[in-house]
Amino acid sequence: MVSYRDLLGVFWYSHNSNARAQSDQYKSVIFYHDEEQKQLAEETRDYIEETTGRNVYTEIVPATVFYLAEDYHQKYYLQQLPEMVRELRVIYPDFTDFTNSTLVARLNGYMGGYGNEADLEAELGLEELAISEENKEIIREKAARSLSPACPVLPVP
Repeated sequence: MVSYRDLLGVFWYSHNSNARAQSDQYKSVIFYHDEEQKQLAEETRDYIEETTGRNVYTEIVPATVFYLAEDYHQKYYLQQLPEMVRELRVIYPDFTDFTNSTLVARLNGYMGGYGNEADLEAELGLEELAISEENKEIIREKAARSLSPACPVLPVP
């Protein structure tokens, strides 16, 4: 379980909040479900502004209806490897099952540099991961360039 505060720390660490979005589609937004989350989001935004000395353009708004991103945004890092996707789609032939798969999400995260080598090796050793050794090696190589020992979290008040 991840606290909302830690989630905010990952959020602030993972993107440039000082850049204005070119369109609403790509704007930076934090969603909250209650007043406590709203207050935490505002406190951490203020902390980022104070420590960087720069304006933060991230909006803080109430969570409402959630819409999934378009298919071409789903599992973005893995989709850069069409052969990998073809193999995973054998396991998850329906695209909804593919995008909802925890395993696919975790592999995509490793490709994006999140996680650690030990966890990646454990995932690659799973029997249900019916992908070729060649694709497993591609994941190892691409993930090794950016994996961290733990998910980076910006310490926020």
